[in-house]
Amino acid sequence: MTKGSASKSPTRQGKRATGAAKGSGLGQKALHREATTGRLVVSKARFEAVMQAAERSGLLNEKGGRIGGRVSPALIRQAKRQTGIKTDTDLIEFALATVALEDDFADVFRESRGKVAPNLKLGF
Repeated sequence: MTKGSASKSPTRQGKRATGAAKGSGLGQKALHREATTGRLVVSKARFEAVMQAAERSGLLNEKGGRIGGRVSPALIRQAKRQTGIKTDTDLIEFALATVALEDDFADVFRESRGKVAPNLKLGF
């Protein structure tokens, strides 16, 4: 892998360079249907939001790690179709960042069921 291929994707560089990433997640759907095929794809805003959050969290500071493995070509094709991501590197980075940044909201919410403090003022 050359240094050029390990750099940030042109999509992310371009958005940062133009300032379009600022507030990009607001008011835009995370998924949309591709006009020609009708398939759901991840919006550029969602991709940007995940990658910016990963960057702010320090997850993208170093690009020295390598990952390798055998994966079904059909899985890669489908993941690229679903996300709209073109390169393997961006796809892997987005997938890993999505997993790394995932919160435990559903689990925490489920665990708190029925545990409202009796002295909590609900306003009615």
